[in-house]
Amino acid sequence: MEQNQNARLMRLATHAAVATAITLILMKSVAVYITGSVAMLGTLFDSLLDGAASLINLIAVRHALTPADDAHRFGHGKAEALAGLGQSIFIFASAGYIVFEAISRFIYPMPVEHSLAGIVVTVIAIFITLALVAFQRHVVARTRSLAIEADSIHYRGDLFMNLAVVAALILSGYFGIHWADAAFGLCIALLIGYSATQIVLTAYHQLMDRELSETERERIKAIALSHPEAINIHDLRTRASGVRTFIQFHLELDSAISLLSAHRISDDVEARILEAFPDAEVIIHQDPAGLEELTRLQRV
Repeated sequence: MEQNQNARLMRLATHAAVATAITLILMKSVAVYITGSVAMLGTLFDSLLDGAASLINLIAVRHALTPADDAHRFGHGKAEALAGLGQSIFIFASAGYIVFEAISRFIYPMPVEHSLAGIVVTVIAIFITLALVAFQRHVVARTRSLAIEADSIHYRGDLFMNLAVVAALILSGYFGIHWADAAFGLCIALLIGYSATQIVLTAYHQLMDRELSETERERIKAIALSHPEAINIHDLRTRASGVRTFIQFHLELDSAISLLSAHRISDDVEARILEAFPDAEVIIHQDPAGLEELTRLQRV
């Protein structure tokens, strides 16, 4: 039931992001035409790339939520990470173009015209983006979706960019400080590049099956050992793939108990872990307590 609800939230978030991107692109295109601002141009390109990235996310999330099949036993969750890498290419390209435009404006400064129109459009864009980011944060908190988080990073960056655009339009349009437009455009490009780097790192870790954080690993151990008949655990291995978490470990139990009892205890431990990690797939191997140490001594 919870997995279905999370899937619905993720699909809704991707559609909301695409709709927001289209709205912002239309608004900013008009503002760029009216003002000629390079800072506004920077945010337009960022919105264009956000739209492309959000569309990629929509497709990737739909694919990632496809149930496991005979050819993909662990599901399709890594489609999200691949989408994140695809997004980063677009984002780096946009940052490079904005840097080029900003440097050109430093060399050949141009006044920004009709600043008020640009400011009004940008303020409206800020409120639209705030609403989307708030919803995305809610979805990420529920699902831990990498694709939605990557999209959210874009739009959180947009908030700072839009504030920078307002400052650039005021300084250039009302105070005649024409280089401010280029300066803020350059800052926006650097922020876009930083966001792309964060997405690349997150996608890389997921594709390389990086372990969950040490805090989460300790939490898993604590849950497993909270069972009164669990003696110890070892060989804990974890990874994430999309919204799915994979957890496996060896559970040490009293060597005198029956196989049926060992199975019952493992099921109890698995149920406790699933309460804390509802989207996880848990694999537990039962070991007689002390077997690992005995095996190590025999090898010596």
